[in-house]
Amino acid sequence: MAMGGDMGAMTMAPPRAADHAAATPHKMTGMMHMAFFWGDRAVVLFPGWPGDRGAGMYLLCLLLVLALAALTEALALLSRRVARRGGGGGEATASSAALLTAVHAARMGMAYLVMLAVMSFNVGVLLSAVAGHALGFLLARSRVRTGPARGSGDASPELCGIPPSNGSKP
Repeated sequence: MAMGGDMGAMTMAPPRAADHAAATPHKMTGMMHMAFFWGDRAVVLFPGWPGDRGAGMYLLCLLLVLALAALTEALALLSRRVARRGGGGGEATASSAALLTAVHAARMGMAYLVMLAVMSFNVGVLLSAVAGHALGFLLARSRVRTGPARGSGDASPELCGIPPSNGSKP
């Protein structure tokens, strides 16, 4: 068999439209953006949502992304507290290990949902996710306290969300 030889005409007919429709049950009705864009006509997390349903549904979407991001930060605090409670010097009990695993799984699930929402490439969704993480950190993990440390000029690590080391006061 020679390399330059003619192997004959092997033409294939394109698939019929009916066959293609049966093979792909989900139709892409809109365009997927591959660069960041502004606008309230985005598809976030679910097909067609919020879509062309108006600015009110888009704002609801932004609030949902903000709440998911804030909840992710709150679950990070919860996992730290569960780990501290179960790690009293010895081995953790089975129930605290199971609870810690469940909290971690929920936190990772929330984080992936926020990531998928940001992958809609909508700038409003991106800003909402960043604002949600910032708000969640401020409320759950910043540990800003009022009291003796306030106004003393002492930059305690606790004020920055860093847990105290073994040698410092809790």
